[in-house]
Amino acid sequence: MAFEDLLEDPVVQKYLNELVGPKGMPVAAAPPDGEVTDEELAERLGLELNDVRRALFILYENDLAMYRRVRDEDSGWLTYLWTFEYDNIPGNLHDFMVRLLDALEDRREYEEMNEFYLCEVCSIRFEFGEAMDLGFECPECGSELDAMGNDAIIDAVDDRIDALRSDLGVTT
Repeated sequence: MAFEDLLEDPVVQKYLNELVGPKGMPVAAAPPDGEVTDEELAERLGLELNDVRRALFILYENDLAMYRRVRDEDSGWLTYLWTFEYDNIPGNLHDFMVRLLDALEDRREYEEMNEFYLCEVCSIRFEFGEAMDLGFECPECGSELDAMGNDAIIDAVDDRIDALRSDLGVTT
């Protein structure tokens, strides 16, 4: 996938936004060609330098940006020259989807193995053991806790698991 096409993909945009947040999104969404300093990026994008540095560090932690240090001969100051490595995005997304699939499978098992009780007033859900310890009474409002079916939750988790398995090409 071409670099420009990659950045137009809504899934990639959401992924980058989740990583760097709204203040860092301009940095992630418009990476320059070649090397650039954080100061140049801040000036070009009209952002606070700290917001640019935060976004760059997050991108670096996720293997989406790299830097090299250059020491100024006269002042001794270090300058960081940043480049973007967005070829790693597909692999990062795949790894994220695998971790999400594992988490959803764990959640499904948890939902299936437990019985739940609900306070209809506060909308707080308790496992059976917690509800029993509370005498089936909500600790917030004192209302009676009612048995709660979680078939809809299990069905929704199953649907998401199936979709992720399909996207990843994983069979059961």
